[in-house]
Amino acid sequence: MEEPKNEEVITGEDAEKVSGNWLDKEAEELKNTSFDEDRAPALKLEENKITEITVDFSQEFQKWEDHENGTIKKIIPVTKEGEKFVWWLNVKNPVYGQIIQQGKEGKTVFKVLQTGTQANTRYTLVE
Repeated sequence: MEEPKNEEVITGEDAEKVSGNWLDKEAEELKNTSFDEDRAPALKLEENKITEITVDFSQEFQKWEDHENGTIKKIIPVTKEGEKFVWWLNVKNPVYGQIIQQGKEGKTVFKVLQTGTQANTRYTLVE
């Protein structure tokens, strides 16, 4: 039976070079994906139920980039039943464009219908 081999341990200047490379990159990624607003809970909608929300357009929405999946989400501050939440919405979702357009027109209150769950989640604005 063979004895287990000792793993090579990198120390000193070499360790700093190796760890620094990926750690610098990771630190830079965090800057691109950080969310610096108050941590309100994520908005959770119920499937097949219309929910009324009020969108806060007073400040530009924070952006979160998922580099692994190549998606960009906007973190939209909303109020539902008097409570503050954030709605993480993919910018490619048609509802995002509708909210932006209607927000430009002065609308802040929206009725949203969610169908499906997880990867099959779809949102529809209801008049």
